[in-house]
Amino acid sequence: MTLATKGSRRITVDGVAFRWSVRRRPTYHQGSGWSPLTFVVEQTEQPGALLVAALPCAHPGNWFGLPSQPVLPGTVAAGVRQALTAGWQPAQPGPAFKLQLSDPAPS
Repeated sequence: MTLATKGSRRITVDGVAFRWSVRRRPTYHQGSGWSPLTFVVEQTEQPGALLVAALPCAHPGNWFGLPSQPVLPGTVAAGVRQALTAGWQPAQPGPAFKLQLSDPAPS
């Protein structure tokens, strides 16, 4: 599975190019506040397994005004580094690598 080019943003982490995206409209579960805000990352040159990172806040488009935060490039870079440390291999095909971020602020 690959990430759609339209609507994705580029980021370079430690010399490697990636694309990342946040879903514009929340899913039903995100809108209800049952699922957290997530972003998806894919390596640009050799797309393989996706990274799906969940943040400890609600999607900004949730229906109940639950607290949310924007996904900043620093947060994405920190998530990519954490996923690589945890064993994500972005150039290898396979299932999506899921990561739960505890702090949305970049480190």
